[in-house]
Amino acid sequence: MKRAKHYLPTALISLACAHAVAADLALTPWAPALDAQAVSFLPTDDQRLAASERDGLLLLDAKGAELARFNGHFSSLDSRAAGQHVLVASLDNDRQQALLISLDPSTGEWGAPLYLPSRDYAVNGVCLSRDSAANLFLFLVGEEGKGEQWLVGNGSTLLAEPQRVRGLPLPPAAQFCQVDDAAQQLLVNEENVGWWAYPAHPEADATRRPVAIFDTVEKHAAGAMAVVPGGVVALDPNAGKLHLYQQQGTRWSLASSLALAELKEPENLAVRATASGLQVLLRDDDDGRFYQTALNWQAKPVRLPPVLPEVAAIRQSEPVGRQGDAADDPAIWIHPEHPAQSRVLGTNKKQGLLAYDLDGKLLQELAVGRLNNVDVRANFKLGQRTVDLAVASNRDHNSLSLFSIDRRTGQISEAGEIPTPLKAIYGICLFQPASGEIYAIANDKDGTFLQYRLSAPQGRVEGQLVRQFKVDSQPEGCVADDQRQRLFIGEEDVGVWAVDARADQPARLSSVIKVAEQLKADVEGLALYQSNGRDYLVISSQGNDSYLVLDAEPPFVSRGAFRVGLNASAGIDGASETDGLEVTAINLGGPWSQGMLVVQDGRKRMPEQTQNFKFVPWAEVTKALKLP
Repeated sequence: MKRAKHYLPTALISLACAHAVAADLALTPWAPALDAQAVSFLPTDDQRLAASERDGLLLLDAKGAELARFNGHFSSLDSRAAGQHVLVASLDNDRQQALLISLDPSTGEWGAPLYLPSRDYAVNGVCLSRDSAANLFLFLVGEEGKGEQWLVGNGSTLLAEPQRVRGLPLPPAAQFCQVDDAAQQLLVNEENVGWWAYPAHPEADATRRPVAIFDTVEKHAAGAMAVVPGGVVALDPNAGKLHLYQQQGTRWSLASSLALAELKEPENLAVRATASGLQVLLRDDDDGRFYQTALNWQAKPVRLPPVLPEVAAIRQSEPVGRQGDAADDPAIWIHPEHPAQSRVLGTNKKQGLLAYDLDGKLLQELAVGRLNNVDVRANFKLGQRTVDLAVASNRDHNSLSLFSIDRRTGQISEAGEIPTPLKAIYGICLFQPASGEIYAIANDKDGTFLQYRLSAPQGRVEGQLVRQFKVDSQPEGCVADDQRQRLFIGEEDVGVWAVDARADQPARLSSVIKVAEQLKADVEGLALYQSNGRDYLVISSQGNDSYLVLDAEPPFVSRGAFRVGLNASAGIDGASETDGLEVTAINLGGPWSQGMLVVQDGRKRMPEQTQNFKFVPWAEVTKALKLP
């Protein structure tokens, strides 16, 4: 279930109420002959970079003497280390395009530029970002609130063709941006309002939090920024001040402020953190010259969430045929003779049931209504025929929708519907003990669970209610361990429970894991990986876009969490806001020799489309978590 995120205005910082006192800042001229619009410190050495509308991109020594030049007319500037090289981002004013170019600082040699496609808006600024998987991104800040994130490289290598990841709604008067890679946080100015922080991760939602908001806009202007450990240095050209903002959890406070009495029109800003404080370069737009200073400012370290290992999807399904929050829950049907011909089923809760091959190609589409969750079991007696069975929760009718699967061809057909007394049917899973009968366990948003024995002796499906129990709040995902006759159920804001799956046994709930540090609400999809005694419970931890792996037997030891990240080489985005998931340990051939994990992706990107399902080799999960 998707939940809207709301951020209260109590985080706003009023500059007038700040406790820091603005003293004058002593500045000395730097590189007086330099004609440039932007400078930055080299990320790996005591050298500088400059972007000049007259002289091009420049590599400078610590005193501002030119060491190397790439001819052209440029503005805006950012860089990231890439092995022995530096990747430089700028704006080519002649072509009106953003570009990336590699620089070897030791030799002064520039590589071939990589240009982003021309945009349909004027780009004001650029900034680079690198995630924990070494993917390199370029953010564009444009006019009228237009912004974009592009994948431009991985490790030290630039892509042959940049790929647009997502659009970003930014402030209408934004010109500057910076990214804190460690915190995966994008900082953007809004000239007459203040500064904002956005999540920079490519799978993040486009939410924002205020860093500082002006109380009187006539006296202030939000200008350039520079990220420092634990905070950000920001330039207020109208007030003629430099501010240090300290991050404190999700909020920010003004830690210090200095007046720039010597500068008439302070504009560009470059900062580098050192052991003793900060090195600062500022440009005065009035005389076009640069000035330098050293500050003893140091922000307090910020506690960041742990960096989770990432695995990549190597296939993805075609996007579903409905907009918004549509795709929900997958299931995997195993072909009994040719596993490579197996299929991934998926629900579209605005349409019906979908079936894909293992490459993600859509094979079937059954428009039967708003199906939420789906599960599959083999060998169901439908009259005189033996078929495999898929069952889905149907929110249009508060019923169970049944589908027969031809065991030879994989063709899916509607097999009937079983009504339930539930008022808001939600999740469903199947249980098949060694005796062979199949049970459907469906739940309601009010916490009610109903267990039905399914049969079709005359070819007409029937459901006999055999058990009922309840949890205190909203559940959804569930999965049954047929071998151990154990049912796992997820209570979205509470955690995961285990209960005896047998219909003639009492439904005593036993806690498996509670929502806390590792598991973040909402608890969504649940699935079991079972292979040679290595049984794992996989849980969608929607609150932090991760997947938690536990031993499937008591004491349910946690084996760690991971994320499904971006696959740069295949052009497949990561997965986030995951509702349902499924996993199998069956060898499906090729990359699926150790099984397959399928997760619903709540934010389809690269390009931005309707939701879909991501296919991940289980071997990658084993490697990422070092599973035994």
